[in-house]
Amino acid sequence: MRRVAELYANVSPKLAHRPGSTAASRLHAWIHRKTRGRIGGRLLGADVLTLRTTGRRSGRLRDSPMFYVRDADNYAVVASNAASPRPPAWWLNLQAQPDAEVHVGGVTRRIRARPAYEGETEALWPRFVEMYAGYDYYRSIATRTLPVVIFEPR
Repeated sequence: MRRVAELYANVSPKLAHRPGSTAASRLHAWIHRKTRGRIGGRLLGADVLTLRTTGRRSGRLRDSPMFYVRDADNYAVVASNAASPRPPAWWLNLQAQPDAEVHVGGVTRRIRARPAYEGETEALWPRFVEMYAGYDYYRSIATRTLPVVIFEPR
């Protein structure tokens, strides 16, 4: 499984911004929510949650599936956007409105997002890489800092 993740890490920056990738992501989020996490709750050996934000310009609800690690009562994610120079839209939405929801394991929870403190990022990074080797690759090619984002219950 780790070999599959490494192969995916080398391809995904090219694929992540192709036409249809947004549609695939939305479909994944929809299936994950509708099946209460039974389908789409794991991908490439990593746990997946669906984040629901409010669009900063449109005001519409936006669902985004993403890998996560648990950190006590919190969820932690990386705003990598496959190492794109642009941060993911969900991170921009959370900066405008940090209150959101996550759907994990069939349960929806209200959260407040914040950037991880430096010490948290250092402590969590090895866990992200263990879960998905692509994060180290993304970090090596990224032209921006890849923020770790903490989702705290509210």
